[in-house]
Amino acid sequence: MKQSILVSACLLGTPCRYDGTGKKLPQLHQLEVLGVSLIPVCPEVLGGLPTPRPPAECQPDGTVCNREGMDVTAAFQLGAQRTLSLAKEHHCTIALLKERSPSCGGSQIYDGTFSGTLVDGAGITANLLHSHGISVYGESDFPSLLSSLKKLYGIFPE
Repeated sequence: MKQSILVSACLLGTPCRYDGTGKKLPQLHQLEVLGVSLIPVCPEVLGGLPTPRPPAECQPDGTVCNREGMDVTAAFQLGAQRTLSLAKEHHCTIALLKERSPSCGGSQIYDGTFSGTLVDGAGITANLLHSHGISVYGESDFPSLLSSLKKLYGIFPE
């Protein structure tokens, strides 16, 4: 079976970020050349949010609010559930997600004050995937992702 991993669609260049842009990660080409299927996901879009949209941040109480003060937690939770469903459908055990995102951030997110302050924590989707045994990597962890794929699946030549 061909190995599939979830990838934040913005890292593939899809203009789905809150500001209507993508953040293409050129290294992803290495995975495609080696036969890894990249399953694009944008949990915020899957949850029904438009592009562009007001920036949102996780709040200390676990909710997600956008800069305009609107609680968008339900959309983030729905997007996370839909992303998990895609992971299961494609037998993904690994996800490469956009760092610092309130959905996808795996180790740091913004603190909820819209001041640019980072705190340790994970976004809604990253938390859900992790709780279901899916390893979550950020784009700066790409070398570790390659190493993990090699160890787990032996898909890279020595």
